[in-house]
Amino acid sequence: MTRKVCVVTGSRADYGLLRWPMEAIRACSDLDLQLIATGSHLSPEFGLTYREIEADGFHIDRKLEVLLSSDGATGVAKSTGVGLIAFADALQQLQPDIVLVLGDRFEIFAAVAAALFARIPVAHLHGGEVTEGSFDDPMRHCITKMSHLHFVAAEEYRQRVIQLGEHPERVFVVGGLGADGIRKVQLLERAALEASLGIRFAARNLLVTFHPATLDEERSVQQMGELLAALDGFADVQLIFTMPNADNEGRALSAMVRQYVAGRVNAYAFTSLGQLRYLSCLRCIDGVVGNSSSGLTEAPTFRVGTVNVGDRQNGRLKAASVIDCLPERAAIGAALTELFSPEFRTKAAAARNPYGEGGASEKIISVLRSHRLEGIVKKVFFQP
Repeated sequence: MTRKVCVVTGSRADYGLLRWPMEAIRACSDLDLQLIATGSHLSPEFGLTYREIEADGFHIDRKLEVLLSSDGATGVAKSTGVGLIAFADALQQLQPDIVLVLGDRFEIFAAVAAALFARIPVAHLHGGEVTEGSFDDPMRHCITKMSHLHFVAAEEYRQRVIQLGEHPERVFVVGGLGADGIRKVQLLERAALEASLGIRFAARNLLVTFHPATLDEERSVQQMGELLAALDGFADVQLIFTMPNADNEGRALSAMVRQYVAGRVNAYAFTSLGQLRYLSCLRCIDGVVGNSSSGLTEAPTFRVGTVNVGDRQNGRLKAASVIDCLPERAAIGAALTELFSPEFRTKAAAARNPYGEGGASEKIISVLRSHRLEGIVKKVFFQP
């Protein structure tokens, strides 16, 4: 009997990781892939990235528009409510056997809540992680408690999921999907990447992504201002910005990036690079700057250093190639100076990625094909 697996993707970031389990599901004769695209995928402001999904050959079964024009606290809360209504209808129509989700975003929270009410089992990727500087952290743990199969990136995260009361027999260490994707993508050579981006790489280059730090007392726009001021001290470095996500203050941060880039010859901004160009950039640059999880989960595989700004990623496992710093221009500037130093470059080149080196998709599919689903919705809190 074919098992229907409904994958939910809400942004360019999670699709870049979900693509490979989706490919594996599609290739299995005993699994039937269903796909829901939502969140920023459907927004012109964020690049209509659902087109990248379709360009990769996937059929999107449902496109659920949930984002409101406001990215304030009220707007995000209302978008979550709209999402809950939309997913209730979509899941009732698709009738999947299991829902597969990744991470911690509010639209994913809405999807999983709707699945819970519909008594549909949920498989959750990248649970057990900690990001103390954003409301993604409690969202992630809430999703864990509403899920039934757990695919985590490291043993430390497995132990945290078990600490939350999940049964050890349903928590599987598979490694990080970022490292898995790097192994599978045929990256662009430097010249082809330059042609695709419409730029020429300089002697030194940085990839910059700064998302809203939604739980920090200091506003994200203030932190972004400090980051941009620090980058001004490196006029000979070419800056490649990718835009913030759709959390609180995201639009304000995007406006700051556009204004910054408009006045400089050494800076470029892209709404969405897509996975292929993003990973290809990681191979060509000198470092990653900002507060994106990619600097922790993917950059180390390329032996590229990361300047991790602020508290957004506090609590995650970090390679020796990651430099943590306060969201203040002097601290960021000092961290960038360290990043470019020969001593640190040697250190980064020898760093090990704590999220593994690939193979996650195959492990996930093995469990999705074989694990018993009957009766798993009704859970008992596991007490070690």
